Amino acid sequence: MLRRILPGLILIGAAGAGVYWWLTVPAVVDPVSLAPRTPNLANGAATFNAGGCSSCHAVPNQSDRLKLGGGLAMPSPFGTFHVPNISPDPTYGIGRWSEADFVTAVLKGTSPDGAHYFPAFPYVSYQHATIDDVRDLFAYLKTLPPVTGKLRDHDVPFPFNIRRNVGVWKWLFMDVKPYTADASRSASWNRGAYLVNGLGHCAECHSPRNFLGSIVEAQRFAGGPNPEGEGWVPNITQKRLGEWSANDIAYFLETGQTPDGDTAGGSMVRVIKNTSQLSPEDRAAIAEYVKSLAPVEGPPRPKKAKEG
Repeated sequence: MLRRILPGLILIGAAGAGVYWWLTVPAVVDPVSLAPRTPNLANGAATFNAGGCSSCHAVPNQSDRLKLGGGLAMPSPFGTFHVPNISPDPTYGIGRWSEADFVTAVLKGTSPDGAHYFPAFPYVSYQHATIDDVRDLFAYLKTLPPVTGKLRDHDVPFPFNIRRNVGVWKWLFMDVKPYTADASRSASWNRGAYLVNGLGHCAECHSPRNFLGSIVEAQRFAGGPNPEGEGWVPNITQKRLGEWSANDIAYFLETGQTPDGDTAGGSMVRVIKNTSQLSPEDRAAIAEYVKSLAPVEGPPRPKKAKEG
């Protein structure tokens, strides 16, 4: 009996392994697809600030937000991730990366050596950025000071440390679609939508997540547990910000001050350091979009949780 069914089991196993391998192939951007262009460093700087790069990649406990040596520890339910060096250092940073390597990393979540990045790197949001913005960002990063020093590896236990499995996660939760403008909305609203949902990756913190670590789309922007493990990230839909005007939101993004005189705390302090560098027009665009978000009830909040 076993001899009869064994070949079938082997075939099923081989087919399953083949499907798994096919689903988890890391996506890359073909260098040939990147036509020659002159980078716009001013746009690269704006993209850097909109993307919040220094919030995670700046060396902790020092004042220079352009020293992108990494090292920040990011705890999560799946382990602790240690943010990498993205300075132009050729040994410890991205100094030897090609432009296609960088575009692939940001838009596809794939490393230069062909491995999946863990989604602690918010490429699920960054995938909606334009290629030109990402190319300009790469050019801008190359103008920043190189930072040396080897960083520790991620502390991620089995089975979450198997990067090939991230390919299944991507297949489930990445839509691989560029941002599409809404013709019924203003240019400013569309700019805000692009920044919030793409480069700004606001939903990555301001949304609850399911047991696999993906955003719960029905409660997008409705707040939830801090991904870093401490406190509660506030709801930024009109459920909580209904009394804020668009000007209030723009002013908060510039100064960190709320309409009632309070100030931003927790990880939002790092975010404000970036949004304060944006143009007034971009802050106004973000505010216009956020103000348009329908009220959404967030997950139940523990009584002792303190907003970050």
